[in-house]
This record gives sequence, C-alpha cells and structure tokens, in this order.
Amino acid sequence: MRHPLTRESMVDQLPPRLSVLRLGHRRDRDKRITSHLGLTARAFGADEVVLSGEEDPSALETWDSVTERFGGPFTSRYEPKPMPWLRSVSKKESATIVHLTMYGQPWRETVSSIPKDKPVIVVVGGTKVPGEVFQISNYNVSVVNQPHSEVSALAVFLHSFVGPLDGKESFEDAKMKIIPSEKGKIVINQEEE
Repeated sequence: MRHPLTRESMVDQLPPRLSVLRLGHRRDRDKRITSHLGLTARAFGADEVVLSGEEDPSALETWDSVTERFGGPFTSRYEPKPMPWLRSVSKKESATIVHLTMYGQPWRETVSSIPKDKPVIVVVGGTKVPGEVFQISNYNVSVVNQPHSEVSALAVFLHSFVGPLDGKESFEDAKMKIIPSEKGKIVINQEEE
C-alpha cells in the first residue's frame, strides 16, 4: 500500500482527496503519537498519510497492516523532503493546505469555509514547524488555542470536516470486522467465513 514517490514526482502529482502530512516525525520521541495520527487519519476518513522527518518503517508497517486487515482505500508513504511538494501545491493552487496549529483560527469558525471541491492536505507538526508552513497554508486552524495532543486535534478536525463516522466504521474490503458489543470483544475474520 505504500507508494514511494520521488520528490520530483510528488511535485507534479495531485494528492488524493484528503491527505494527512505528519511533518517532522522523530523516531525515538514520536513513534507512538505518529502511529496514532495515521490510525486516526484512516479511521476518520483520510485517503492517505504521508510521513516526513526521520525515516521510520515501523509507522508505515503499522498503517499498512491495519489497512490490510481492517480494509479501506488508505495508503501511506514516506517523504523525506515535503516542503517542495507543499510549495508546489500552494503555488499551483492544486490543493488546499490546512495546517493544524494551536496558533490558528478557531476550527468552529473555519472548517465550513474550507473548500471540498479540490484535494485537501492536512499538515500536523511534530517538531517545530517551519514558519513557511504558516505562510503557504490556506488555513491555519486551531482546535483549542492551548497545548494538547495533535491526535485529538486531527480527530476533531476530521470529524467536523469529513462528517460523522456513522456507517464508516467498517470498510467493504475488510478481512476483519469488529461487531459492537456492550461487554467483551467480538471480531469476525471474514476470510474464514
């Protein structure tokens, strides 16, 4: 499910409808948070997650494994230098760049004005985000102007942008399906049926 692209091919390629870019991943410090960002992106309706920063095959393997087992039209890939891609997208206006930051405009006031007629790239920082990201983003959006988890910010933003999850919890090509249960765990392996 990984689609390794060179920097040059990324610049000329339109992103899918909804991409999440994890900017500045630090393998030792951010492993779990980055893993959860990708899982949240997938579960809440994104089409792909792009990892940048320190290369970390384990994050891509986790996302690919979950997608293989639980289905979905979701891809993941690594991009060591995402800024040329973001600059190109910004210059060509081929996608809308949404930067999630606690310094941005309130999400409740902003999310309805974000166009859905072209691809959207949601940028979520790890290390200090370059100032240029604030400038080239079409929207700098805050889910609470306070320090908190980037996973929670992504979940709240995607829920408000994509819409409620009702009916989207299971993907058609899933090998495994979770059945809601008041008590206990019920998982159906659809390959065995």
